[in-house]
Amino acid sequence: MIIFVDIDDTIFRANGLDYSKSEPIYERIEKINRLYDGGNEIVYWTARGTKTGKNWFELTLRQLKDAGCKFTELRMGKPYYDLFIDDKNINSEEYFKK
Repeated sequence: MIIFVDIDDTIFRANGLDYSKSEPIYERIEKINRLYDGGNEIVYWTARGTKTGKNWFELTLRQLKDAGCKFTELRMGKPYYDLFIDDKNINSEEYFKK
C-alpha cells in the first residue's frame, strides 16, 4: 500500500511558518514507522513553502532523518488549503487517538 502522510501537525508540531522550530511527535512517528516496517510505502507530502515560495526541502529531509522517520519518499508542493475532501482520507487527530 502507498500511504501519503502530512508532516506539520501530523508527525511534527509546527511553530507557525518557521519550520526550523518544529518538534517531532515521536509516538506518531513510531506508528507510521510500523506501517513502513509492515511493507507499506510511506510518502511524506508537505505544503511547506507552497504559500511562501521558500524551499524547505533540505531542512525537512534532515528533520525526518534526525527524528528516525522511515519513509520511501519526501515530496514538497502539497497544495495549501483549509479543507481537503477525499474518499481515501483519514483525519490525523482521529487516527493517532487509536
